[in-house]
Amino acid sequence: MTAAHEVQGQIRAVQGTLDDLGTPLAEVTFVVVDLETTGGSAADSAITEIGAVKVRGGVELGELGTLVDPGGPIPPFITALTGITTAMVTAAPRMDSVLPAFLEFARGCVLVAHNAPFDIGFLKAACAAQGYAWPAFPVVDTVDLARRVLGKDEVPNCKLGTLARFFRTRTEPTHRALADARATVEVLHGLIERLGSFGVTSLEELRGFAKAPTPEQRRKRHLADDVPSAPGVYLFEDAGGEILYVGKSGDLRSRVRSYFTGSETRWRVREMVGLAERVRTIVCATGLEAEVRELRLIAEHKPRYNRRSKFPERAIWLKLTAEPFPRLSIVRECRDDGARYLGPISSRRQAEEARAALHEAVPLRQCTQRLTVRLVERGRARTCALADLGRCGAPCDGRESQGAYAVHTETARAIMEGDVRPVVAAAQVRIDRLASELRYEEAAAQRDRLAAFVRAAARGQRLAALARLPELVAARPGFDGGWELSVVRYGRLAAAGTVPPRAHPRPYVDALIATAETVFPPSGGAPGGVALGAPPSSGATAEEMECVLRWLDLPGVRLVELDGAWTCPAHGAEGLRSWIDNAYTNHDPEARQGRR
Repeated sequence: MTAAHEVQGQIRAVQGTLDDLGTPLAEVTFVVVDLETTGGSAADSAITEIGAVKVRGGVELGELGTLVDPGGPIPPFITALTGITTAMVTAAPRMDSVLPAFLEFARGCVLVAHNAPFDIGFLKAACAAQGYAWPAFPVVDTVDLARRVLGKDEVPNCKLGTLARFFRTRTEPTHRALADARATVEVLHGLIERLGSFGVTSLEELRGFAKAPTPEQRRKRHLADDVPSAPGVYLFEDAGGEILYVGKSGDLRSRVRSYFTGSETRWRVREMVGLAERVRTIVCATGLEAEVRELRLIAEHKPRYNRRSKFPERAIWLKLTAEPFPRLSIVRECRDDGARYLGPISSRRQAEEARAALHEAVPLRQCTQRLTVRLVERGRARTCALADLGRCGAPCDGRESQGAYAVHTETARAIMEGDVRPVVAAAQVRIDRLASELRYEEAAAQRDRLAAFVRAAARGQRLAALARLPELVAARPGFDGGWELSVVRYGRLAAAGTVPPRAHPRPYVDALIATAETVFPPSGGAPGGVALGAPPSSGATAEEMECVLRWLDLPGVRLVELDGAWTCPAHGAEGLRSWIDNAYTNHDPEARQGRR
């Protein structure tokens, strides 16, 4: 072999090919997609519009855009946001004909979306519903790219509208699928241009760029060095000791270390890591204890980077007031005032829906005036049109005496205490009548009211049943062959522990009960207080009790000891929850009519 051949062989051994460099971005075919939907969750919402633009090398190759019939009415707030009405999608094709066209349009391409988990989640759900296997599309999220490429001094946030203004796109986002997809194409091109300064020239580099850890993440990896591999709670703190974030995990070491890797792409969390100077951990005996401690710490410290569970005191309740002529009021506090409460309810809108459902069954007054017997007797009470419509007993103008009105009050009280049959019967009559008159949107509104009431009542009844128990001791099989133990008093987790494998559990149970936290009975007399469904004053929030109930529902959990009667009303709302959930699919009035 000559020297020249030897040198040439050495060069061949180290010189890369074009394939080694990855796929050049100029040769990648992107399909930029945007969806409009009836809600935020693919589990209970549907696609109403698809817009997609195919581009390669900066050149547009084609577009696909169509409205989609979601199989039901468009919620009013979606119409207000997008301008898409139920009438617009009535004649539109259904997803079973749109999905194959989209999959063929995007075949072999790289999908791009702004906040890709949202759009891809809906497309995957549609594939599952139609019996299609989800193709293994490479996915690029322009939100992740923007968070890595653009600084806070350039854009205040990474919303599509903000980025469109920053890159001066020709198409303005309008919450319509095709227009937003076109704007996202220009945003993508602007981001790719910025990525050139980082040396990103291939698809592989583009997809890995957003996943790379930031310098702050790499610099602070040492904060996870002393974290134990055990279940518990972790707290990120800044230099001044302020708690920035609280989380929980079954393996603290693994979870905390993930915050300093490229797998953590949430910009708020990355910002939090940049401020953090230490990580404090609290090892817990069980996963339930970790979950409850997390809730308590978040409620106590209200860390700025936690979004959920920060304000349990802001729960909403439906109250049957304690006055001569009671009414239903939406309040944020349960008091020991002799009134009846229903809840807690997740939002004021849901509370208003639940109240409307109860008003359909019981003609309680709906005015807000303070109505006394003397005011009524003197004829000075204000009147309204609800009496003429038959929606109110009208004690204000003397049509009903205090005794006659008390019949309505007792009916409402019985409903809130557990017998929801009058509300269900009244709603069913109206739904059936509206459906028979082909007024499907109004029937759906009545269904939503009933669903809000049933869910609020079921939640309240489950919580009240647990809150009444002086003590409950339960055990769950552990992964190592032992047992997890929990002591619950008046709804509050008072102690948690474990039993080693092959050990007799009785001594451990007795020791845990003896050392458990003392929890006093709720105010208002009997356990559970006067407010049905209200968490007791023992300090157990609704979220904590729901954590306990979820744990008690796990397979293999056994009751060890029980002090008191753990029951729910025989005619309560708990048995109707699955019926209500099915009403949104199998029993939808419009869907029923369409199948006939």
